[in-house]
Amino acid sequence: MKTEILKVKGDWAEVVDDCRATVGKEELGHEPSERFKRGILLAEHSPIRDISIKWRWPGMPHWVTVHWVRHKWEKFVRTQRSDRTGVPRDKLPQDEPQTFTGEANAQHLIDTMRKRLCFQAAGETREYAEDLKATIHRVEPEISDVLVPNCIYRCGCPEMNGCGLFARMLKADPDIGSHDIQRRYDAYNRLFWAERGQGK
Repeated sequence: MKTEILKVKGDWAEVVDDCRATVGKEELGHEPSERFKRGILLAEHSPIRDISIKWRWPGMPHWVTVHWVRHKWEKFVRTQRSDRTGVPRDKLPQDEPQTFTGEANAQHLIDTMRKRLCFQAAGETREYAEDLKATIHRVEPEISDVLVPNCIYRCGCPEMNGCGLFARMLKADPDIGSHDIQRRYDAYNRLFWAERGQGK
C-alpha cells in the first residue's frame, strides 16, 4: 500500500487570517509560525477546516474500504452495483482491489485517526491509517503530528475491551501519560516513527 497525496487545498495563511477575523484583527499577510500551527491544531478551532488533503489508495481490498466509508468526509470508491458492472454483486470477492480516493479537512483527519490508528481497528485498516499519517507528514507535518489514536487523544483508553496499547506505551515513555497534550503527542510520535524504523 502506498498513499498518494493528490492535493492540499487551502493554506495556513488562510487559517491564520480567519482566526484573526474572529477577533477583529487585520489579515496577517503571510504564513503563521509553526508554534501557531501546532497550537491551533491542538485546540481544534474551526479555521483548521480551511485545509483539506485529498489522497488515493490504489489496490485497497473492498472489505477495508467499508471501514473508511463510515467516516464523514468525501470518499470515492468504484461501485459494485450489478447494473453498472455487469457482474452479479454477490459473486464479487471481498478482497477485490479498489482504488479509494478520500478528501478530508484537518478536523476530519483528527477525528478519523482517533479510531483508525487504534489497535481495536482491523490491522489492515490501521496499516492504511499509519501510511496516511506518514505520507501527510511530508506535506503537512503539523497536521500529521496531531493524528493520534484515541487513547493518546484522551490520555487513557476509552474502549470497553482495550488492547493495552496505552499501558505499553506508558512503560516505554512516561510522557504518554502527560496532561500536557503537546508532550503526550510528541511522545506518541517518537514511538510511531521508531516503530516504523525512521525518524521524522
